[in-house]
Amino acid sequence: MNLGNLKLNILDILTWIFFILSVIFVLWYIFGNSPTFEQTLLIFILGVVITSFASLKSLKADHNHLKRSFYSLAKDFKQHIQYK
Repeated sequence: MNLGNLKLNILDILTWIFFILSVIFVLWYIFGNSPTFEQTLLIFILGVVITSFASLKSLKADHNHLKRSFYSLAKDFKQHIQYK
């Protein structure tokens, strides 16, 4: 098992946990009036931050793959021009 995929899965799990917690806190705030508005907002913001971090990690991995492919293409093109 790749450690990078495991980290992404943990981030996905944390995203879902914070999403569910934010829904619970909003409903609790509306009906039970127990947590303060700031506490509800904090849970929501933490969920958004973790979600954006997970997306950023995924985009970085895709960017690195694209960069390697471009270097390989440039190397092949230089070899093609050299033998022509």
